[in-house]
Amino acid sequence: MAVSDAFANMTWYEWIAMFALGICLGALLFHFSRLIRLGRPKDRAPAAGRVAPAVIYAMTGAMNPAKKETAYLHLPTYVAGILYHLGTFLSILLFFLIWTHLPLPLYLLLFLSGFLVVSAGCGIGILCKRSFRSELRALSNPDDYLSNILVTLFQTGTLLTLYLPGLRPVYFLLAAILFLYIPISKLRHVLYFFAARYHLGLFFGRRGVWPP
Repeated sequence: MAVSDAFANMTWYEWIAMFALGICLGALLFHFSRLIRLGRPKDRAPAAGRVAPAVIYAMTGAMNPAKKETAYLHLPTYVAGILYHLGTFLSILLFFLIWTHLPLPLYLLLFLSGFLVVSAGCGIGILCKRSFRSELRALSNPDDYLSNILVTLFQTGTLLTLYLPGLRPVYFLLAAILFLYIPISKLRHVLYFFAARYHLGLFFGRRGVWPP
């Protein structure tokens, strides 16, 4: 089904999901505009290095698990986190494919379904680790748990709706809840992650520390 046809035949629950998505994008745009208005942090120390290569390194080489103590000391969790995030991006893409009723080849459907099973399982594993490890519980707040639960449910709902179209009303309402929650939760790091990496590159680049 074409996008124009999808708009013409939208149900009430699809309208709710799209309205929530619009609010989400508008709120994220507001956060982005605040970042732009705040500008670069002022650093009065003389520059000892170049910023551009450091920013590139912050987005690439500095993300290598071998360069991050929290990653190489907890490699299974690090890999699970990557798969979990990839599953989230995949679920958002499939959200639009489900909305437009776009069919998928069987081999691709099976591959994507398998990946969602793995990514949702990673989300459950991460949630269990946060719940049962006392040192992680001490660092956690309700938003940490709720964000994980909503994203995992969204991935699971995406998987099930690919095979059970009757779940579409529940699925789109679940998507609407997630979209509305993103801008007011830790999930907005989808935007702030890149700003944080840029500021790291800016800070360590000016001091000649990055790239090593």
